[in-house]
Amino acid sequence: MERISVEIVGYVGAFMTTAAFFPQTWKVIRTRDTRSISLAMYVLFTSGICFWLVYGTMIESIPVVIANAITLVLSSTILFMKIKEDPA
Repeated sequence: MERISVEIVGYVGAFMTTAAFFPQTWKVIRTRDTRSISLAMYVLFTSGICFWLVYGTMIESIPVVIANAITLVLSSTILFMKIKEDPA
């Protein structure tokens, strides 16, 4: 398969998975309601995104880096709001 085709698949996948976080992040910012969100899940997920970002940087994959940098901001926003609005 051509390198360009592989990159396009990477960009499309990166866009779709990253875009999936915008509605949830926007809803949490608007409503401040994080009761139904699992703190453990967002801690693990956000940590995993950090590792994906480092991995993407190490392998010099622009789609992986861009997607995970944006997703890290979005998931960190939700995690921060969860901790701030819903302290245990």
